[in-house]
Amino acid sequence: MEEVLCNVELIKENNDYVAKIQSDLGGLREYRSVNFEEVLEQMVIDLQEEFELM
Repeated sequence: MEEVLCNVELIKENNDYVAKIQSDLGGLREYRSVNFEEVLEQMVIDLQEEFELM
C-alpha cells in the first residue's frame, strides 16, 4: 500500500528556482535560489532530517 509522505513542487520564477514542500511533520516550506543544485540540496537535507525522525 502506498503512503504519500510529502508533496514537492519545483518551479522556475524569473531567475529563481523554487522548491515548495508540504508534509504532515514539517508543514509547508519553501526554498529559493538562483542555483538549482542549491535548492535541491537544501530540500534533500531538510527531508532527510525530517524522515529520520519517523
